[in-house]
Amino acid sequence: MIRVSKAPQGKLAHQIEVRAHQFLTDVIAAQGGDDLGPDPHDLLDSALGACTALTVMMVARRKQMPLEDVQVSITHVEADGLYRLNRQIRFVGALSAEQRDYLLAIANKCPIHKALHGRFEVETVLAAA
Repeated sequence: MIRVSKAPQGKLAHQIEVRAHQFLTDVIAAQGGDDLGPDPHDLLDSALGACTALTVMMVARRKQMPLEDVQVSITHVEADGLYRLNRQIRFVGALSAEQRDYLLAIANKCPIHKALHGRFEVETVLAAA
């Protein structure tokens, strides 16, 4: 379960709790916040980047490929109801062209990439006071 509640600091900042981890989310000053943490769009975009890097690294290790690092850059553009994520991936290591192609295909199989291409439903209920 993920819990989000008002952080003690900042005008709009909220604390996110995931298992034993805690971090802040906020918005920039122009939106009324204090920029104390990534905004929700940053968190969404970083989920794709993190999932991509972790998935590719796990597969490369399992296949004993000489992958030293996976560097993922994510940007997004939002217009006319479309949220387009742009992902650049850099593989560091002495990989063959075949291995690079294989790992690039694996990037599209990370669970977040799959989820983003699926159907989402959000059910919202009012919690008891």
